[in-house]
Amino acid sequence: MERLIHIFAVFCMALSSPAVKAQGYYAANVAPETHGPVSTIFLMPNIYPAVILEGDTVACMWLTDFIKYSPLTFRSTKDQMAYYKLIRDVKKTLPYAKEIAEIITETYEYMETLPDDNARQKHLNKMEKYLMDTYTPKMKKLTRSQGQLLMKLVDRETNSSSYHIIDAFMGSFKAWTYNVFAGLFGNSLKTRYNPYGEDRVTERVCVLVEQGIV
Repeated sequence: MERLIHIFAVFCMALSSPAVKAQGYYAANVAPETHGPVSTIFLMPNIYPAVILEGDTVACMWLTDFIKYSPLTFRSTKDQMAYYKLIRDVKKTLPYAKEIAEIITETYEYMETLPDDNARQKHLNKMEKYLMDTYTPKMKKLTRSQGQLLMKLVDRETNSSSYHIIDAFMGSFKAWTYNVFAGLFGNSLKTRYNPYGEDRVTERVCVLVEQGIV
């Protein structure tokens, strides 16, 4: 119990004002032979580098940005319900967008290691089949508005429209074909995400979902 109290006390110190000072001590507390930290500290479930600051061991950690939004005011009950619907839709589609972005990154990095165009094309065909088999049943469960939102969120995560992603990996003909097919349902693969304009409320919801607030 005393050990847990000690660890908690060190954690509190790491989040207090001396921890800011500790960042300046980090470079001076690097072991010259390994270029690693002189000390480490275990804060469940992670291990962090640590520095010795005025006789105390202080963990060094980089915290993610936290964005605080002012409360929204709604002009009508209809606007309020539309906002709650957007929260629901973002919670449903944002995980898919992040998964797709991760797959794209991994695919690109792996293709860079392949020896020739034939090997790259073979891998692309394999990934296309995997994506179709894995995500087609999931995409069929989305409404049209959720599908439109998903394409924008893919752009948010990759900084590329769905059209440009398909064009880059599968060629312009497939990109054009898929875009025509999407157009039959009122969608466009060329839809771009604008977090500072028409999609600013969506960006707000995405950030709140990522922070676990909504």
